[in-house]
Amino acid sequence: MPIEFAKLPTLETERLILRGWRASDLAPFADLNADPEVMKYFPSTRTNDESNQWVTNLQDKIRETGFGSHVVSVKAGPDFIGFVGLSKVMFEADFTPAVEIGWRLSREAWGKGYASEAAREALRFGFAEKGLDDILSFAPKINFGSIGVMQKIGMKQDAKPEFTHPSLDANSPLNPCVLYRAQKADFGSGL
Repeated sequence: MPIEFAKLPTLETERLILRGWRASDLAPFADLNADPEVMKYFPSTRTNDESNQWVTNLQDKIRETGFGSHVVSVKAGPDFIGFVGLSKVMFEADFTPAVEIGWRLSREAWGKGYASEAAREALRFGFAEKGLDDILSFAPKINFGSIGVMQKIGMKQDAKPEFTHPSLDANSPLNPCVLYRAQKADFGSGL
């Protein structure tokens, strides 16, 4: 059954376009999720069916909340390099309910500042256009790349900076996770 794509506003940065999903994004997204290096800090890679199901679920969440993960396109380059966006945290913890910002980009897009550029725009969108006051981000403590992005976009380590992710085995090398926070008040005129 074909996926019914939800409408997301198109956002732009100097080098990037953050847009809604299309059928042509499914194959490169499945390739992204099948790359063991990209998925190094996740429990496993994902199959094509699992990737498509993730996109289907995302469309439902976008229709429900009015926000979600945008596809990231490079203005002078590839049409799909991954995604950056906002989502409700789907597990229970002492910091939920909450909205998180997350990203996943292809290896070819790493080291160019695309993740932080797109994430800054996603934060702006969440604060200025969706009226959010607080946005979180988290990653395994060993995922220095994502932690670096959190820091570059102005997020601060939470008062309780680490937690055991309830969806992962407590003894997993992916636990503990670090928790970062961005608050609208801290971004003030940057919006």
